[in-house]
Amino acid sequence: MIWFTSDLHLGHESVIKMQDRPFADVREMNNALIHNINECVSGNDTLYILGDISHHISAYETNALIKRIHGRKHLLLGNHDVTGEPEYCQYDESLFESVGYYKKINAYNLNIIMMHFPMLSWPKATAGSVMLHGHIHSGPAYNEADMKAGIRRFDVGVDANNYYPVSIMQVKQWAEKTPVSITSRENLYIPGVWTAVPVTLGKFAAEHPDRKLVVYDSQNENEEVKGFHQDVFLQRKVIDAHSIGDGVWSVTV
Repeated sequence: MIWFTSDLHLGHESVIKMQDRPFADVREMNNALIHNINECVSGNDTLYILGDISHHISAYETNALIKRIHGRKHLLLGNHDVTGEPEYCQYDESLFESVGYYKKINAYNLNIIMMHFPMLSWPKATAGSVMLHGHIHSGPAYNEADMKAGIRRFDVGVDANNYYPVSIMQVKQWAEKTPVSITSRENLYIPGVWTAVPVTLGKFAAEHPDRKLVVYDSQNENEEVKGFHQDVFLQRKVIDAHSIGDGVWSVTV
């Protein structure tokens, strides 16, 4: 299984009050966050840590805490993980499978872009890729709001996820509920609204031959259309279109 987390801020006493974390002191916080990870992540699982493992403690102390965390760990460097000029990772890099600032993976039919900092745009954003980040210490409402807005950008930080890591299956389920806005040559798509002259299903399919289409019939209780290549459907206007996976699009006519 693949897991993601970010912004543990181990050793950072002030973050408890700043983020209203439910811990009595930094020792309790450190133990709880590591316990929550290890409760989910096995030794053979992959864990991507998207930055800010610790703050205001030494690299030596942080290394000891990292050794307690299960999984094959990959680190995406956050602003509190680096030191020096030019910057370099302040922890023991041998504790990680990889260390960097940016990473792309493809898993469970999802293109996933990872970085500590949230991005305004990212590769294949309009084709359904998901951007995972930390840094902003959001609450759970942030990911819910992005889902409703059709923005496939997810905060994997502990403050947004009840102080637990996030599994790839959680990300996939969230992404499947998060339609992606598109802009074609003749249409400006705003979530839920088509402006200008809508294209026909036939034209939409011809313009996007690389996409697998799952078509729904708005005139028949939105039932899936198995034989949508018939003229009666190809001549219908596209009402809605959004990505539901890597290269797979849901289209309503």
